[in-house]
Formats: sequence, C-alpha cells, structure tokens
Amino acid sequence: MPLQPLDESQLIRDETGTQTLVGYVVDISDKAHGRCFLDLGPQHFNRHGVLHGGIAATLLDNACGMTGSLSVDPTGQNPFLTISLTTQFLAAGMPGRVTATGTIKGGGRSLLYIDAELVHEDGTVIATSTGVFKRVPQEKLK
Repeated sequence: MPLQPLDESQLIRDETGTQTLVGYVVDISDKAHGRCFLDLGPQHFNRHGVLHGGIAATLLDNACGMTGSLSVDPTGQNPFLTISLTTQFLAAGMPGRVTATGTIKGGGRSLLYIDAELVHEDGTVIATSTGVFKRVPQEKLK
C-alpha cells in the first residue's frame, strides 16, 4: 500500500525528547483518533531483528494520550497522563512504517478509557493496548 502524502501542518515533530530520540511523528489530522507513525530502522529492533516491545508500547501510549488530548483540544496540546496501559503483542514488527491509532471507548470528565492499535503498512496488526488516561486539570497547566 503506497504511503499517502501528509499535510505537514497537521504533523508534530520533535516536540519531546522521547519523540526526538525514537523518531516518531504525531499526526493530528483526524480529531477523533490520535495517531503517530514511525519508519522502522535497525535502531528500533531488538536482538532478534524485530521491533522492540518497549518502542511498540511507547507508540501505543502516545496514540492514546493524543486521542485524549484531541478530544478536548483540536491542537492536541492539552495533556493527558497515563494511569494504566496494558499491551498485547500479536506479531513481529518488521522494517517499514508502523502507525499507532487511538480510539476512545468510554470515560467521563477527567478519566478516559482508550484503546489503540499498532499496524504495519502491510496491514499486519503488531500490537494492541487498552488504557486509562487522566486529563491534566487546567489549573495545573499554569
């Protein structure tokens, strides 16, 4: 499947140290689903030559947090904190682009239940997660 051109104004690059270190890009073009993608290279693989589980979990966590943020702020700047994240590893991550996408499943004013899926560009689901995310109160942001 060929990669679609992306609107650079809807991408967030190098916003955090973790994002810069790992190399993923956040896509805020879909306000209902936080997304991030990563073009996998040798630096992302474990000693068995497949995507390291910690990096997969990082991408899933980011997609979930961004999904929460986009639910209250179209720029994705309102932070949500991870309360818990459970990850299921389903397939090996091989070279190519992977995309993590979050979906709100429930919640209320301060807590959201968000699922995410990490999918390779060939359609293989590499990992899934489910988590609880807490909105950072506005008074704490000042």
